Amino acid sequence: MIRFARLLLASMLALSGAVVAASAADPVAVRIDEPGICGNEKVLSKITNRFRHQVRNVPRLPQVDIVDFYRISETRYQPSHAERPIDRRYCHATAALSDGHSRDVWYLIERPMGFAGIGSNVEFCVSGFDRWNVYNSRCRVLRPAKW
Repeated sequence: MIRFARLLLASMLALSGAVVAASAADPVAVRIDEPGICGNEKVLSKITNRFRHQVRNVPRLPQVDIVDFYRISETRYQPSHAERPIDRRYCHATAALSDGHSRDVWYLIERPMGFAGIGSNVEFCVSGFDRWNVYNSRCRVLRPAKW
């Protein structure tokens, strides 16, 4: 009975659009319809932390950190509809790295993509750091066609 009550509560929160605190399975809890979501501190913090993990664990990547983001912009928005139930916002920023260089960062914020459909997911690619071509050449998967 408790499991059913929790599921019912989670469903009601998801339908109401309420913001839910982040957990391990729900990496970022932000409202995707919030103005300036691309510059949201939680989103940028998630990118910074995951980038730090990436450079520490992928062989032959420079050991640098992201120290700041600037020129943050939204490059494309795909609202959800019947055939595609996930809102997607594509963003671009320039990241200042700890070695003094700057790199383009392309990222995608998806909602609802957290645990049980509650919360958001962030995918990102730092230009020059996609060693295994997960996002294709020069982060092409996360860039709009005009770039």
